[in-house]
Amino acid sequence: MPVSKELLEYQKVDGELRKLEQEIAASEERKKFVQAKKFMEVAREKLESQEAHAAELRNLRDDLQRRVEETTKAIAEYADLEEMVEGGADLAFYKKNAQALLDKLRAVKAELNRLLADVSAASEEYKKIKEQTIAMQKQYKEYKVKFEELKNSRAEEVKAINDKLASIETKISPEIMKYYHQKRKEKIFPIVVPLNGEFCVCGRDFPLAQQGVLAGGNMVECENCRRLVYKV
Repeated sequence: MPVSKELLEYQKVDGELRKLEQEIAASEERKKFVQAKKFMEVAREKLESQEAHAAELRNLRDDLQRRVEETTKAIAEYADLEEMVEGGADLAFYKKNAQALLDKLRAVKAELNRLLADVSAASEEYKKIKEQTIAMQKQYKEYKVKFEELKNSRAEEVKAINDKLASIETKISPEIMKYYHQKRKEKIFPIVVPLNGEFCVCGRDFPLAQQGVLAGGNMVECENCRRLVYKV
């Protein structure tokens, strides 16, 4: 592909557009807008996940409370232990059962206390996410307007540059422009660069055979950075 002054001029003007795009992209208005937008995209999923987790913890809590009640009732049956012994019951046997129930009750209560701590932590996390969501909703609305205002304030500049680019593009082959636009989408810039001695701007050296092609006024794609290299 031959290099042309029109292509180099196009890239120069495109550089002005790129600079303008970078200024807008680096603006506080866009940063705040994008931050809120990204948060909002995952906020609902986070809240739903927390709600599901809270429901699971509540079910576990209810089950443990039921077990506490059942064990407490079972222990209450040993309140008349003396009467049972007087009636000929085996004291050692009932004491062993009562102690086992007490141990079970302590274990269940300890588990319940740990679970209640988890419920409290989950509740605080849900509250935190909810508050963040409300704040980000406000930020999203506010900075969406501010970002649009910023883009509108630079719209004439952008249009003027795009009009100039469109005019220059008519003088360049569609094949080269297709390649150029593809590289621009890939965030490569500059796309067309001069050979620096024997090296591309990325530091890759060009073999003599390729340099011979460049000497004829052609461009060669760098195998490393995929830019179009030409020789001045």
